[in-house]
Amino acid sequence: MSLNRSLKTKGNLAGKRSVMTRAERIEKLTEDQKFEAGKTSPLGLPKTQVVEK
Repeated sequence: MSLNRSLKTKGNLAGKRSVMTRAERIEKLTEDQKFEAGKTSPLGLPKTQVVEK
């Protein structure tokens, strides 16, 4: 018996991430000099898109 095409995942369950985690955003914003540790709150950071490598 064969498996229906719609049930095959081929490892793409997670899909593409569109937004970074808070730690990744802090790292990226620090590199761009838009975040300063101790002066800027880590809450309410702007969303940063994930750049494909």
